Amino acid sequence: MNIEVIGVPLDLGADRRGVDMGPSAIRYAGLKTAITDLNYRYIDLGDIEVPTPKEYEHHENTSLKYLEEVTLVNKRLAGCVASTHQRKNIPLILGGDHSLALGSILGTQSVFKNIGIIWIDAHGDFNNDQTTISGNLHGMPLAAATGFGPKTMTEFKDKDVSFVNPENIALIGVRDLDKEEKKLLKKAGVHVFTIADIDVYGMKDIMDQALQIATNNTAGFHLSFDMDALTPTEAPGVGTPVPGGLTYRESHLAAEMIAKTNKLLSFEFVEVNPILDRMNQTAKVAVTLVASVLGKKII
Repeated sequence: MNIEVIGVPLDLGADRRGVDMGPSAIRYAGLKTAITDLNYRYIDLGDIEVPTPKEYEHHENTSLKYLEEVTLVNKRLAGCVASTHQRKNIPLILGGDHSLALGSILGTQSVFKNIGIIWIDAHGDFNNDQTTISGNLHGMPLAAATGFGPKTMTEFKDKDVSFVNPENIALIGVRDLDKEEKKLLKKAGVHVFTIADIDVYGMKDIMDQALQIATNNTAGFHLSFDMDALTPTEAPGVGTPVPGGLTYRESHLAAEMIAKTNKLLSFEFVEVNPILDRMNQTAKVAVTLVASVLGKKII
């Protein structure tokens, strides 16, 4: 099996700069060795080209910051992901801010038609142009992928490619949601497992439920892993840290359970910001999680 790595050095979807260096940081943390040690062939496709943003005045009349640029990146990424699937390989996308997930998801959906999503994140990323407080597009990709987000973010999608069914989406580890975003998640029917649910029931029980949701009558699922899902002491190099997140072992248990399903179609690790990190710690954790997703075991 081949793993095709796609870097997306995008930071226009977030307020803080620096996350565009995330793909390089993850590669530098030993990604190739971690993958090849598991007997996968490592194929690095390089980075998606990210346009230089226009002056911010261009966006002053819209609540969606850098919409044109982010949409172009997602269009390019979706095509790249679809091509990887057509070669019968698995795409691993490295971020970059989380707005890129829309391209990953729709690229996979365009080939498999009916996918589920495991979304591991401190945030819901389920805002739209009416609910957003910041206007940052990294808070909207999951909503856009289901048709509940801004339609302008998905204009590149072919008409025969359907939105992802929210009932096949499991959001895990969430602990920071906007008021109107909560209402939109409930309206859509996304299955939300908060950090409090993990405290009460344990990660194994939550992942059992989540994997059932994502694989129920689907072709498989896409994994989107935002590194701010972890508690900041484990992953300090993120732009929007939230206290009280997943532990290192909880994260690896989730990854290990994903590996056992053999239903993973595509996956991404996003929001690694080397400027805010300590000795590339967050990128190194991301690499260990990639290995667990691909089946690495203790013995």
